[in-house]
Amino acid sequence: MNDILITGSSRGIGRATALYLANNGYNIVLHCSKNIERLEPLRDEIKKKGVNVRCLAFDVSDRTEAQTCLLNDIEKNGIYYGVVLNAGITSDNPFPAMEDSDWDKVIKTNLDGFYNVLKPLIMPMIQEKCGRIIVMSSISGQCGNRGQVNYSASKAGLIGAAKALSQEVAKRKITVNCIAPGLIETDMTKEIAPEAIKSVPMKRMGSGEEVASLVNYLLSKDAAYITGQVIGVNGGLYL
Repeated sequence: MNDILITGSSRGIGRATALYLANNGYNIVLHCSKNIERLEPLRDEIKKKGVNVRCLAFDVSDRTEAQTCLLNDIEKNGIYYGVVLNAGITSDNPFPAMEDSDWDKVIKTNLDGFYNVLKPLIMPMIQEKCGRIIVMSSISGQCGNRGQVNYSASKAGLIGAAKALSQEVAKRKITVNCIAPGLIETDMTKEIAPEAIKSVPMKRMGSGEEVASLVNYLLSKDAAYITGQVIGVNGGLYL
């Protein structure tokens, strides 16, 4: 049992994580919100690494759709050993100018997605009495960031949810940890101003692989006693 579900794995940190874990022998369950065909190039690349890979498409903000898809998958293939909750969006605006839709879609995707994905999976994981849950938060959830009240709220909420869940499932040998990336080279950070990069003590952005390597460690047996933690990958940046 070494299947790893990675939500939001079509690009960015999710894609880098899928490739990194496949290189380390894990079977990969890719996910995107729709248009499952866009996962095919990544699926084919992973297949060449000699591991099993399959693709799922569902909207993490849609509770019924997520539950139906996930339950169908685990009924056919068994429960996952690891779940990497990576799917997320931004919709930035200063708070006075923020539209209701900016708030709602970010909270529903980033925070409600935690519940919608894990709720149908947690009892099967508990029954297996082992597993790893890794939640992708953000430095914005730790420190806040101007123009991102919605995003910061959702990512801070994930930290609280993960810490609470870690206490509930620890006796079942399931660990729950958060990773809080700083400035990482992805599609979401293409418009980052050079001044922001200068504020990073290491004077550069991080890579998806540098986040993925931490995911790989947290999935390992060596990390069996690490749970309820928030680990930053941020080059020393604190907003």
